[in-house]
Amino acid sequence: MPKEGRNPQGGLTKAGRDFFAKRDGSHLKPGVTGKADTPEKMLRKGSFLVRTFTHPRGPMIDPKGEPTRLALSAHAWGEKVPKSISEAHMLAAKGHQLLSKYHAAQEKQGASKQGASKKSAAKKAPAKASAAKKNAAKKSAR
Repeated sequence: MPKEGRNPQGGLTKAGRDFFAKRDGSHLKPGVTGKADTPEKMLRKGSFLVRTFTHPRGPMIDPKGEPTRLALSAHAWGEKVPKSISEAHMLAAKGHQLLSKYHAAQEKQGASKQGASKKSAAKKAPAKASAAKKNAAKKSAR
């Protein structure tokens, strides 16, 4: 990856995302830096935090006392840079909360869709029953 592909404050620049798109065919998006207020943002940010900080693959601070790229990746997603593993685990817990909110929103949306389909089925049911009654009446009249 070209040097300009790495953002010194953490994460990838546009050039870095373009590099991986060309090399791997990936479709990387920039991190969600603001509040995760939509289901898509909750899913993306929550997944990132859980995946990256539940079992970190390295230290948060290098031997010089500077944050590592792993720790800086939190900054690229609008979070505080963790200085210890316990702070990293707190970020993972926040990710779990975001995913829980996402799943609750999906269930609520699914329940409202199911409620709408039950209402429409209830409206159709009497029409089918009345049609069946008409057919029965015709047969008995014969």
